[in-house]
Amino acid sequence: MAGLIERLFPQSCLLCSSWRAGSLGLCHDCLHDMPWHTDHACPQCALPSGNSMLCGQCLQAPPAFDATRSLFQYRFPLSATLQQYKYGQLLPLARTMGLLLAEHVGRHSAADCIIPMPLHRKRLQERSFNQSAEIAKIVSKQLHIPLQLQACTRIKPTPPQASLPYKQRIKNMQGAFACQAELTDMRVILLDDVMTTGASLNALAKTVKAAGASRVECWVIARTIAE
Repeated sequence: MAGLIERLFPQSCLLCSSWRAGSLGLCHDCLHDMPWHTDHACPQCALPSGNSMLCGQCLQAPPAFDATRSLFQYRFPLSATLQQYKYGQLLPLARTMGLLLAEHVGRHSAADCIIPMPLHRKRLQERSFNQSAEIAKIVSKQLHIPLQLQACTRIKPTPPQASLPYKQRIKNMQGAFACQAELTDMRVILLDDVMTTGASLNALAKTVKAAGASRVECWVIARTIAE
């Protein structure tokens, strides 16, 4: 039935507008040209390490999360596409990225729940949707992992982190989250769209582990890779 619907009502590619997008909303060429994160990377922070072993930074100052799984590197054209999704409300991209994340990152997952990165209520009012939560809904459905949208809240409004140095990001995130759920001995997936320095995810992971989580993995659409 799905194949018949695609033939009768072909979907255009979200990037190039080709009528050969298929069920993912991306044509074969655009999907191939995406900056897939296929390099050997540190299993804990997903930064390139050369041999898939823990990097020096994670050995010296281990983050609160136990692993990071990234679908892409945060480079063009994906970077521009995610910006359009987040600030231009390109909402169909949530389904595309959710399906790709479930297929390529979550195929061997053994988790008890998914918690998307919370937005502060003021930011949510401004944007009208939580980009991470929309992607998490698709991943949850595909992998049959319970989604906990209300487990954690962002109780401290923080300025945009993108242009700030790492130490300032860490300072901003202190006390930023609260957890209302009982997570004792649970394996938790924290889902976000982009991981830059990891300060936000690390702060959320600390909060989740304080609530009893035994293992925390970060699943992200893209990881910023230093040039």
